[in-house]
Amino acid sequence: MSIFTRRSKKARKDDSVVLPEHIGIIMDGNGRWAKKRGLPRSAGHTAGAKNFRTITRYCSDIGIKYLTVYAFSTENWKRPADEVSALMTLFKQYLEEALTDFKYDSIVVRFIGDTSAFSPELQELIQRTEAESASRTGMVLNIAMNYGSRDELVRATKLIAEKVRSGDISSDDINEELISSHLYTAGQPDPDLIIRPSGEYRISNFLLWQAAYTEFIIRDKLWPDFSTDDLDEAINEFARRNRRFGGV
Repeated sequence: MSIFTRRSKKARKDDSVVLPEHIGIIMDGNGRWAKKRGLPRSAGHTAGAKNFRTITRYCSDIGIKYLTVYAFSTENWKRPADEVSALMTLFKQYLEEALTDFKYDSIVVRFIGDTSAFSPELQELIQRTEAESASRTGMVLNIAMNYGSRDELVRATKLIAEKVRSGDISSDDINEELISSHLYTAGQPDPDLIIRPSGEYRISNFLLWQAAYTEFIIRDKLWPDFSTDDLDEAINEFARRNRRFGGV
């Protein structure tokens, strides 16, 4: 049974159920979804992007405060050139739409990862999207683009090392809180729940530091087919778990 009821086109949560504050989703399986249908991989990415919008709005509707989606990893550049090119075109299309997309949902859009690797046009669209959504008051959506958690940790280490070198801090000041404050997700709570559709049992270099005590749920369903009902089921399962954070 779902912990949600649907009224009109909005979802309403049972107030007796505690939602995860922060959900991460590894949006996996677009290429396999297309292959099963005899379609080019780019068709799978287009279908995945459409589902991303659906799931994002649903998370906002039910009261999730932070959503982090894995859109393009630092390793994805290794894919065939035509697929990467199609993804860049799709990103551009999305970013152009995102200038108004989610506006009426009051969703704050942020991008995490090394966006300097993208074209100047994409970088400008990323900056505009972040700037125009910054004053909104709803759910924070983190879109991980050219993101890799090891790369994020190297970046944080270099930033901290430079502060030690310049004398702004000493090595004795380095602790978990300081490291967290130099990550892309600084100021946000760690994810309570990470969901991976597609049936793969890998974390794939996603939020390694932040996921120290995150609950993981794997679903054997490709991302374009992952529905709001599937999300409900994942949240139901999360709600039944006993989170001890290393305690008894």
